[in-house]
Amino acid sequence: MSQRRFYLACYDISDDKRLRGALKLVRAHAVGGQKSAHEVMLSVAERTVLLEEMSYLLDMEEDRFLLITLDPRSRITTLGVAVAPLPQDFFYIG
Repeated sequence: MSQRRFYLACYDISDDKRLRGALKLVRAHAVGGQKSAHEVMLSVAERTVLLEEMSYLLDMEEDRFLLITLDPRSRITTLGVAVAPLPQDFFYIG
């Protein structure tokens, strides 16, 4: 099983239909987040697929998408009743 890295996926999309598509696409990999910023854990292959699918979805003249690699040495801090994400060998989507 390939190792996953922690990313922050953010987007600014002007069209409601594309916005819903981007939300669905990112949330398929999300371990946390809100509104248009989500924490995702991706393998190299999953990252490639996400970027490719997002490029088909977005209008490059109007929309923006940012995928930032987070430093794996950083400590995860949560507020309130939030539970810190744990690295997993698999994700169940369904």
